[in-house]
Amino acid sequence: MAVFKTTFPVRYYETDQMAVVHHSNYIRYFELARDEMMVQLGFPIERCESELGVLVPIVSVECHFKHPARMGDILTASATVDKVPLAKMRIHQEVVNQDGVLCAEGEVVLGFLDKNSFTPVRCPETITDLFETFITQNN
Repeated sequence: MAVFKTTFPVRYYETDQMAVVHHSNYIRYFELARDEMMVQLGFPIERCESELGVLVPIVSVECHFKHPARMGDILTASATVDKVPLAKMRIHQEVVNQDGVLCAEGEVVLGFLDKNSFTPVRCPETITDLFETFITQNN
């Protein structure tokens, strides 16, 4: 299992009139964790496009809201990958507050497309190798 985390404050513009984080922001928080995941692996997502010619679109997003995050909270978003991606990558995602209270959780499924033809391709070996190494080292 590979777990990646990033921590950040709730920003004023992310909240509604009740100082509660608007539900749409959790999808952005999930993306922050996925971006950090690729940075920690040493292969930021933009390199997939520029060096490998592969796009990594979202196929589906699921989000379950558990507890409101509020203005002033410090949140930690995580991305967990249980197995090496092949045609798709399934990522379990969570957002917790500074007290460890689960605010939202869900799953994001990513696909892989050839940058020029937009046809589905398998996850590039460069990426599968990075996940395999990371998962092996952290089990």
